[in-house]
Amino acid sequence: MKRARINEILLEGKAFIRSFGFELPPFAHFSPSELKASDHKTMLMERAMGWDITDYGKEKFDDMGLLLFTLRNGLLSDLDKGRGMLYAEKLLISRKNQLSPMHRHFLKAEDIINRGGGTLVLELFAGAQDGSIDRQADICVPVDGRLVTLPAGGLLKLEPGESVTLLPGVWHAFWGEGSDVLIGEVSTVNDDKTDNDFEMDIGRFANVEEDVDPLHLLVSDYDTHLA
Repeated sequence: MKRARINEILLEGKAFIRSFGFELPPFAHFSPSELKASDHKTMLMERAMGWDITDYGKEKFDDMGLLLFTLRNGLLSDLDKGRGMLYAEKLLISRKNQLSPMHRHFLKAEDIINRGGGTLVLELFAGAQDGSIDRQADICVPVDGRLVTLPAGGLLKLEPGESVTLLPGVWHAFWGEGSDVLIGEVSTVNDDKTDNDFEMDIGRFANVEEDVDPLHLLVSDYDTHLA
Protein backbone atom coordinates (compact mmCIF):
# COMPACT_ATOMS: atom_id res chain seq x y z
CA MET A 1 0.00 0.00 0.00
CA LYS A 2 1.17 3.50 -0.69
CA ARG A 3 1.71 5.59 2.42
CA ALA A 4 -0.50 8.32 0.95
CA ARG A 5 -3.42 5.86 0.86
CA ILE A 6 -2.69 4.75 4.43
CA ASN A 7 -2.79 8.39 5.52
CA GLU A 8 -6.19 8.83 3.85
CA ILE A 9 -7.56 5.71 5.55
CA LEU A 10 -6.33 6.96 8.93
CA LEU A 11 -8.10 10.31 8.53
CA GLU A 12 -11.30 8.62 7.38
CA GLY A 13 -11.09 6.12 10.23
CA LYS A 14 -10.56 8.76 12.90
CA ALA A 15 -13.59 10.69 11.64
CA PHE A 16 -15.71 7.51 11.58
CA ILE A 17 -14.74 6.62 15.15
CA ARG A 18 -15.43 10.16 16.33
CA SER A 19 -18.89 10.08 14.70
CA PHE A 20 -19.93 7.51 17.34
CA GLY A 21 -18.77 9.72 20.20
CA PHE A 22 -15.71 7.56 20.91
CA GLU A 23 -12.60 9.49 21.89
CA LEU A 24 -9.24 7.88 21.18
CA PRO A 25 -6.34 8.18 23.66
CA PRO A 26 -3.76 10.96 23.12
CA PHE A 27 -1.15 8.69 21.54
CA ALA A 28 -3.55 8.01 18.64
CA HIS A 29 -2.90 11.55 17.41
CA PHE A 30 0.91 11.69 17.77
CA SER A 31 2.96 12.44 14.68
CA PRO A 32 5.94 10.12 14.15
CA SER A 33 8.31 12.70 15.64
CA GLU A 34 6.02 13.30 18.63
CA LEU A 35 5.76 9.57 19.27
CA LYS A 36 9.52 9.08 19.01
CA ALA A 37 10.12 11.87 21.53
CA SER A 38 7.37 10.78 23.92
CA ASP A 39 7.52 8.63 27.05
CA HIS A 40 4.86 6.41 25.45
CA LYS A 41 7.29 4.88 22.98
CA THR A 42 8.62 1.97 25.04
CA MET A 43 5.25 0.63 26.17
CA LEU A 44 3.58 1.09 22.78
CA MET A 45 6.37 -0.82 21.06
CA GLU A 46 6.46 -3.54 23.72
CA ARG A 47 2.70 -4.12 23.57
CA ALA A 48 2.02 -3.28 19.88
CA MET A 49 -0.50 -0.60 20.81
CA GLY A 50 -1.67 1.89 18.20
CA TRP A 51 -2.75 1.98 14.55
CA ASP A 52 -2.81 -1.00 12.21
CA ILE A 53 -3.99 -0.94 8.59
CA THR A 54 -3.73 -4.08 6.51
CA ASP A 55 -4.56 -5.26 3.03
CA TYR A 56 -2.97 -8.63 3.85
CA GLY A 57 -0.28 -7.90 1.27
CA LYS A 58 -2.71 -8.15 -1.66
CA GLU A 59 -3.05 -4.43 -2.56
CA LYS A 60 -6.87 -4.58 -2.64
CA PHE A 61 -7.78 -2.79 0.59
CA ASP A 62 -11.32 -1.83 -0.47
CA ASP A 63 -12.13 -5.49 -1.15
CA MET A 64 -10.02 -7.20 1.50
CA GLY A 65 -8.62 -5.17 4.36
CA LEU A 66 -9.13 -3.81 7.86
CA LEU A 67 -8.34 -0.79 10.02
CA LEU A 68 -7.54 -1.52 13.67
CA PHE A 69 -6.47 0.47 16.72
CA THR A 70 -5.12 -1.37 19.77
CA LEU A 71 -6.10 0.64 22.83
CA ARG A 72 -4.51 -1.62 25.46
CA ASN A 73 -2.67 -4.93 25.53
CA GLY A 74 -0.94 -7.22 27.98
CA LEU A 75 2.16 -9.31 27.38
CA LEU A 76 2.52 -12.95 26.41
CA SER A 77 4.70 -13.35 29.50
CA ASP A 78 1.63 -12.42 31.57
CA LEU A 79 -0.22 -15.34 30.00
CA ASP A 80 2.71 -17.66 30.70
CA LYS A 81 2.61 -16.66 34.38
CA GLY A 82 -1.18 -16.77 34.55
CA ARG A 83 -1.36 -13.38 36.22
CA GLY A 84 -0.92 -9.72 35.37
CA MET A 85 -2.53 -7.92 32.46
CA LEU A 86 -4.13 -10.83 30.60
CA TYR A 87 -6.37 -8.83 28.28
CA ALA A 88 -6.44 -6.54 25.25
CA GLU A 89 -8.89 -4.13 23.65
CA LYS A 90 -9.16 -2.95 20.05
CA LEU A 91 -11.34 -0.89 17.79
CA LEU A 92 -11.79 -2.06 14.20
CA ILE A 93 -13.53 -0.66 11.14
CA SER A 94 -14.97 -3.17 8.71
CA ARG A 95 -16.15 -1.38 5.62
CA LYS A 96 -19.23 -2.34 3.66
CA ASN A 97 -18.49 -5.63 1.84
CA GLN A 98 -14.79 -5.43 2.83
CA LEU A 99 -13.62 -8.93 3.68
CA SER A 100 -11.48 -9.80 6.67
CA PRO A 101 -10.47 -13.24 5.38
CA MET A 102 -10.96 -16.63 7.02
CA HIS A 103 -8.58 -17.21 9.94
CA ARG A 104 -8.24 -18.62 13.44
CA HIS A 105 -6.20 -17.80 16.54
CA PHE A 106 -4.11 -20.29 18.48
CA LEU A 107 -4.22 -18.48 21.85
CA LYS A 108 -6.61 -15.58 21.71
CA ALA A 109 -10.23 -15.73 22.87
CA GLU A 110 -12.13 -12.65 21.77
CA ASP A 111 -15.46 -10.91 22.07
CA ILE A 112 -16.38 -9.24 18.77
CA ILE A 113 -18.88 -6.41 19.35
CA ASN A 114 -20.83 -4.38 16.82
CA ARG A 115 -20.39 -0.88 18.23
CA GLY A 116 -22.41 0.85 15.51
CA GLY A 117 -23.05 1.36 11.83
CA GLY A 118 -24.22 -1.48 9.61
CA THR A 119 -24.65 -5.19 10.24
CA LEU A 120 -21.52 -7.20 11.06
CA VAL A 121 -21.59 -10.55 9.26
CA LEU A 122 -19.35 -13.42 10.42
CA GLU A 123 -18.84 -16.67 8.53
CA LEU A 124 -17.99 -19.37 11.08
CA PHE A 125 -16.49 -22.87 11.07
CA ALA A 126 -15.42 -25.19 13.85
CA GLY A 127 -11.86 -26.47 13.86
CA ALA A 128 -11.10 -30.11 13.04
CA GLN A 129 -8.87 -32.19 15.33
CA ASP A 130 -5.81 -31.31 13.22
CA GLY A 131 -6.71 -27.60 13.41
CA SER A 132 -7.96 -27.30 9.86
CA ILE A 133 -11.44 -26.11 8.92
CA ASP A 134 -14.18 -28.62 9.67
CA ARG A 135 -16.61 -28.18 6.79
CA GLN A 136 -19.13 -30.68 8.18
CA ALA A 137 -19.59 -29.98 11.90
CA ASP A 138 -21.99 -27.45 13.36
CA ILE A 139 -20.43 -24.50 15.19
CA CYS A 140 -21.76 -23.28 18.55
CA VAL A 141 -20.83 -19.82 19.84
CA PRO A 142 -21.96 -17.63 22.78
CA VAL A 143 -23.95 -14.61 21.61
CA ASP A 144 -24.86 -12.13 24.35
CA GLY A 145 -25.69 -14.66 27.05
CA ARG A 146 -27.08 -17.46 24.88
CA LEU A 147 -25.59 -20.24 22.76
CA VAL A 148 -26.22 -20.08 19.02
CA THR A 149 -25.63 -23.12 16.81
CA LEU A 150 -24.97 -22.69 13.09
CA PRO A 151 -24.17 -25.15 10.32
CA ALA A 152 -20.57 -25.20 9.06
CA GLY A 153 -19.99 -21.94 7.22
CA GLY A 154 -23.13 -20.41 8.67
CA LEU A 155 -23.50 -16.64 8.74
CA LEU A 156 -23.96 -14.91 12.08
CA LYS A 157 -25.34 -11.39 11.69
CA LEU A 158 -24.75 -8.93 14.53
CA GLU A 159 -26.70 -5.69 14.73
CA PRO A 160 -25.33 -2.67 16.65
CA GLY A 161 -24.95 -3.59 20.32
CA GLU A 162 -24.73 -7.34 19.69
CA SER A 163 -21.61 -9.44 20.22
CA VAL A 164 -20.17 -12.94 19.88
CA THR A 165 -17.42 -14.80 21.76
CA LEU A 166 -14.90 -16.67 19.60
CA LEU A 167 -12.66 -19.16 21.39
CA PRO A 168 -9.23 -20.21 20.10
CA GLY A 169 -9.48 -22.47 17.06
CA VAL A 170 -12.79 -21.08 15.76
CA TRP A 171 -12.39 -20.17 12.09
CA HIS A 172 -13.98 -16.88 11.14
CA ALA A 173 -14.21 -14.27 8.41
CA PHE A 174 -16.24 -11.07 8.59
CA TRP A 175 -17.43 -7.99 6.71
CA GLY A 176 -19.83 -5.08 6.99
CA GLU A 177 -23.29 -5.31 5.46
CA GLY A 178 -25.43 -2.29 4.62
CA SER A 179 -22.76 0.22 5.65
CA ASP A 180 -19.40 0.44 7.43
CA VAL A 181 -19.24 -1.05 10.93
CA LEU A 182 -17.38 0.09 14.04
CA ILE A 183 -16.26 -3.04 15.89
CA GLY A 184 -15.04 -3.48 19.43
CA GLU A 185 -12.75 -6.37 20.32
CA VAL A 186 -12.10 -7.44 23.91
CA SER A 187 -9.74 -10.39 24.16
CA THR A 188 -6.95 -12.16 25.91
CA VAL A 189 -3.47 -10.80 25.17
CA ASN A 190 -3.11 -10.06 21.45
CA ASP A 191 -0.05 -11.03 19.37
CA ASP A 192 -0.62 -10.37 15.68
CA LYS A 193 2.87 -11.52 14.69
CA THR A 194 2.33 -15.16 15.68
CA ASP A 195 -1.33 -15.78 16.57
CA ASN A 196 -3.06 -15.55 13.17
CA ASP A 197 -3.53 -18.59 10.95
CA PHE A 198 -5.10 -17.72 7.59
CA GLU A 199 -6.85 -20.09 5.21
CA MET A 200 -5.46 -18.14 2.25
CA ASP A 201 -1.75 -17.72 1.55
CA ILE A 202 -1.56 -14.13 2.76
CA GLY A 203 0.38 -12.02 5.22
CA ARG A 204 -0.95 -10.26 8.29
CA PHE A 205 0.51 -6.82 7.53
CA ALA A 206 0.60 -4.51 4.52
CA ASN A 207 3.68 -3.91 2.41
CA VAL A 208 4.16 -0.14 2.60
CA GLU A 209 5.46 2.00 -0.25
CA GLU A 210 6.87 5.24 1.18
CA ASP A 211 5.62 7.81 -1.32
CA VAL A 212 4.87 10.48 1.33
CA ASP A 213 5.64 10.99 5.02
CA PRO A 214 3.44 9.04 7.46
CA LEU A 215 0.67 10.88 9.26
CA HIS A 216 0.83 8.39 12.14
CA LEU A 217 2.98 5.31 12.54
CA LEU A 218 1.44 1.86 12.30
CA VAL A 219 2.42 -0.82 14.80
CA SER A 220 4.21 -2.54 11.92
CA ASP A 221 6.34 0.64 11.50
CA TYR A 222 7.66 0.68 15.04
CA ASP A 223 10.71 -1.53 14.56
CA THR A 224 12.03 0.60 11.68
CA HIS A 225 10.89 4.08 12.75
CA LEU A 226 11.25 4.00 16.55
CA ALA A 227 14.10 1.60 17.25
